[in-house]
Amino acid sequence: MKSILFAALAASTIMVAGGSAPATAHDYPYCLQGKQWGYPGNCQFTSYQQCLATASGTNAGCGINPRVALESQERHPYR
Repeated sequence: MKSILFAALAASTIMVAGGSAPATAHDYPYCLQGKQWGYPGNCQFTSYQQCLATASGTNAGCGINPRVALESQERHPYR
């Protein structure tokens, strides 16, 4: 009985591990920047307004994610 339970557990673990996609980093366009965040900062904001709302009342500001800015330059080098 233990071996059947173990086999079922092993099979379900393999299915979950094999069926899931690896985590990928997403570069959002805006970063919360300040002393406590370092550089480039906390880059998890899809809009400038989201970033500003999070920065409100703190000693932090918002800026463009340098990775996104560089990617944009690489796509359009003569703009």
